[in-house]
Amino acid sequence: MIRVCPDLEALSLAAAELFVAEAQQAVRDRGKFVVALAGGNTPHRTYELLARQPFREQIPWQNTHFFWGDERCVPAEDQRSNARMAHQTLLDHVPVPSGQVHPMVCNSSPQEAAAEYEALLVGFFAAGSPRFDLVLLGLGENGHTASLFPGTSALDEQKRWVTEVSVAEEGLRRLSLTAPAINQAALVVFLVSGYAKAPILRKVLENTRAPDGIPARMIKPVDGRLLWLVDRDAASLLQP
Repeated sequence: MIRVCPDLEALSLAAAELFVAEAQQAVRDRGKFVVALAGGNTPHRTYELLARQPFREQIPWQNTHFFWGDERCVPAEDQRSNARMAHQTLLDHVPVPSGQVHPMVCNSSPQEAAAEYEALLVGFFAAGSPRFDLVLLGLGENGHTASLFPGTSALDEQKRWVTEVSVAEEGLRRLSLTAPAINQAALVVFLVSGYAKAPILRKVLENTRAPDGIPARMIKPVDGRLLWLVDRDAASLLQP
């Protein structure tokens, strides 16, 4: 399903409303809400809205657990850290118990850090599938999502839930949920904004051939829903 919003502010508002609705429903049904956050620029405003009224008072923070879809292997205080951004815009301003916030940490080697985060997920989900209630994702101009980049071995992963990723052009190592893990979610939501994303969005949504190395096209929930929240600029090249 694709929902086109007038601009980034409207997109962010729609994402915040959806977050609240999914949180409330999950807590009613299962007693907890489990979300994997996205990094990048697009979700920034959504997180700010969630930390403010009226959304702040509508979210069952005591029953909410935060994980991350990906992270750069940088110090926690580094401006490139996805966890740092989420704390500054959202988590530092709401009454979520600290023990329910689970950032990806790269204190050891990326391989060890990926294994540690996967072990955390296995324990949390009691050895079942990683059934997140909500996974938020962005879309890069090269088609990457989370830290699943074109041409990396992470795209071939079929069993692991978390993998290390080396992005040569950045000179950085990253951690990422794998496509099989993301595809177990009850709801996956892509947040896409801006003219710069229009060409790749069109390729992802309208190209009916095989994925052709576009990682975002690998996201197909097995027993869940997929929603694209995009603004008018990003959707400008889509067919009516």
